[in-house]
Order: sequence, then structure tokens, then C-alpha cells
Amino acid sequence: MDKLKKVGLTALGTALVSSASVAGDMAVTGSALMTFAGNNNTDTGNGWSMSDTMTFTGSGDLDNGWSVTFSHAIDGGANDANSIKIDTGDMGVLTFAGLGGSGPVAANDDKMPSANEESWANSAGTKTAAATGASGNNGFNYTLPELMENVSLEVYYLPSAAGSTSSFEYGATYTGIDGLTIGYAGGDNETTATATVESTNLWATYVYDSFTIGAQRNETDSQTALADSDFDAYGVSYAVNDELSVSYGISTVEHENSSKEDQDAAAVSFSYVTGGMTISGSMADVDNVGGTASVDNSGYELNVTFAF
Repeated sequence: MDKLKKVGLTALGTALVSSASVAGDMAVTGSALMTFAGNNNTDTGNGWSMSDTMTFTGSGDLDNGWSVTFSHAIDGGANDANSIKIDTGDMGVLTFAGLGGSGPVAANDDKMPSANEESWANSAGTKTAAATGASGNNGFNYTLPELMENVSLEVYYLPSAAGSTSSFEYGATYTGIDGLTIGYAGGDNETTATATVESTNLWATYVYDSFTIGAQRNETDSQTALADSDFDAYGVSYAVNDELSVSYGISTVEHENSSKEDQDAAAVSFSYVTGGMTISGSMADVDNVGGTASVDNSGYELNVTFAF
């Protein structure tokens, strides 16, 4: 009898493994980055640093016509992000981010054309962010099927965790006019239950010949007293040729708190691509960092990235 049980269990296990497996593909991609950076008001010591990312991807097709893609990213030897994407075709794409997920507000915090970094990125100090946006583990992104021509829609849902309530965001992009892209993102960041932050981001870019120009307006409203802010940004990039691009961008953050000054930033950037190597850099000036009067910083960075 015991032998019969063993045979039966073995057959059942084989059947379960066979039915659960899906023929698919595995791939590994990665990048390694060397950076040299510095700031005028901060002693950074050795300005050289390195970062690296390896992304493992597995994909396969299901019997019902859907496709499933699993992605796992390792950054500096530590888990950085992992997700499962289910493409249902006509019903849209659902992505579950077990680690490192975020929504349309964060993805559209600064969409201005740049050859390297945002106008406010490369300087010392705690700068006022362009947008808040919800982020966290075990959240859902859903890209809806095209409801009308040239319009894409996305929603993001981050379930409640300890000490917070659920966050919800949405975004839309319109590309119906040649060269023009208009985007909008909004929603509530409730990862801190007592300080809900409502964000709205509106931006547009236009491509003409080798030029790309853009403008953006973000509004951030917080339950925390005197914590609201407005973000305005403008940028232009120029593709000198297929390998070299240059850009210039400016931005301003206005604070509800009257004791804070406007944070003004400006930066020039470049990017040069040759084969699997990209050389890029930026120089930025940020005045009234974080709204603090007379705290003016400037910084620079030079990057060499290898993709494999």
C-alpha cells in the first residue's frame, strides 16, 4: 500500500510540475556606471563613485494568449526591484511590483527634455522635490487598453500598510498631433496617514527637427500646514547628431510658507553615445535650496556608462 501511495504521489507531482511550467525565454541585461561629481559648498572627498545594475528577465506565453514577464533588478549587490507583468492584449497590461514600485506622479515629476539630469539635480543640500508621488512595495500599475486613438491611460494602486491608508494615482498621455506629447498625472499619496499629499502634474513637449522643447507645471497640496508648493519647469534639447545631444533647463519651486524663498535652478547637460558606452554630464546652479534664503549651491557630474 505504501508503494502505491508513493507511485501515486510521484505521478501527481509530475503532473503539477508539467501543468505549471510555461515555455519561455530568459535574459540578463546590465549596466555599470562610473561618476565623477562635486559641489561648491560641500566637501565630497573622493568625487569618484560607481554603481551597477543587473536585470534578470523571464517571459512566456500562456495558452489563453496572454504573456507574462518577470523582472528582477539587482543594484550594487542588493535587490532593487522586482515585478510581474501580465499582458492581456485587448484588456490592457497589469504590473505587480513586489519591490520598488511607484505610480504616474513620480514617473512624471519632471518630463523636461534633458541630455542627462534634471535642472535641480546636481547640487548639494536638501532640495524641494518636483513632486511627491506614492511609492512602496506590493503595488499595482494597470495600463488600460486604448480608449481612443493616441491616448494612453494608467492607474496605480498602493494598498494600505501599517500606519497608512491606500494610495491611488492616475495618468494620461496624448500623442495625436505630430511631434507633440501632452501628459497629465494626479492622485493622493497617503503613505503617511496624517499627511496626505495631493499632486497634479501637467506637461508638454514638442519635437521640431533636431530640437525638443518642453514646459511643465506641478501642484502639490499637503495636509501638513504651510507645506504646499508649485513647480514650474522649462527645457530645450538639441540633437547635434545621432551620437551627441545637449540641453538647457530651468525650474522654480514656489512655497506656500511665506518664510521660504523661491527655489530657482538651471542646468546645462550633454550626452554622447558610442556603441555600448554613454558619456554624459551636467552643471547646475540652485539658488535658495529648499527655500532657504542665500543658500546657493552649484554642482557638476560626469558619467561613463557601459551597457551589456
